[in-house]
Amino acid sequence: MIKFLISKLLGDDPFWETVRTVFYAVLIAVVVRTFAYEPFNIPSGSMYPTLMVGDYLFVSKSSYGYSKYSFPYGLDLFSGRVFPDPPERGDVAVFKLPRDNSTDYIKRIVGLPRDRIQVKDGVLYINGEMVKRVRIEDYEYRNRHGDQVKYAQYEETLPGGRTYRVLDATPFRSQPGSLDNTPVYVVPDGHYFGMGDNRDNSQDSRVLRSVGYIPEENLVGRAEILFFSTKGTARIWEVWGWPFTIRYGRLGKLL
Repeated sequence: MIKFLISKLLGDDPFWETVRTVFYAVLIAVVVRTFAYEPFNIPSGSMYPTLMVGDYLFVSKSSYGYSKYSFPYGLDLFSGRVFPDPPERGDVAVFKLPRDNSTDYIKRIVGLPRDRIQVKDGVLYINGEMVKRVRIEDYEYRNRHGDQVKYAQYEETLPGGRTYRVLDATPFRSQPGSLDNTPVYVVPDGHYFGMGDNRDNSQDSRVLRSVGYIPEENLVGRAEILFFSTKGTARIWEVWGWPFTIRYGRLGKLL
């Protein structure tokens, strides 16, 4: 019906045919971006080693249902969620920063409504129980200054069995007030608690004044697959360097 009306309105002139083609392409892109998948890129190292700077991923918009933040520019069409499906513990989720409701953040959901979350000496506790973690090989990477650095790396297993890797850049930091030693957070109803896998280099729900608890309405979607990754060592005009800056081993990685 829409195609018929547009055809009648614009006629069959080649110029308007091009306009129609562009219109359909934009319409399809908006529908896919709103209801199916949206691409995101990773600008910071807060989710190392799971996600790296230069990773590009698809986020499933249908995973948690839809809110006003599912739409481009957060169009204020309704409140709450439609077809809600709660996140599972361990999901890597994109959400709108509660402080401004516009900035996209990505963290791992470790706390569900009414959970009690605490970090003691760098170890995560959920409802008073220590989350199992096993020390594995050091994580090595080259930072933005070109220096090769090593972080202590662990495999962490949440209640329910979800296993992933986390980094501990400053082990045994014991001073009160640090991210390694926190008060007990009680997650409110309708909210979630997110943490970065790079535990000592992440602004997340542990910092209440900056991020805090994540309202259910602010959830955008679940990160599902990496479709591209680049080290960023080749400038846009250095075409000859493009093949050498791609991290081929990360392409198609499921999260």
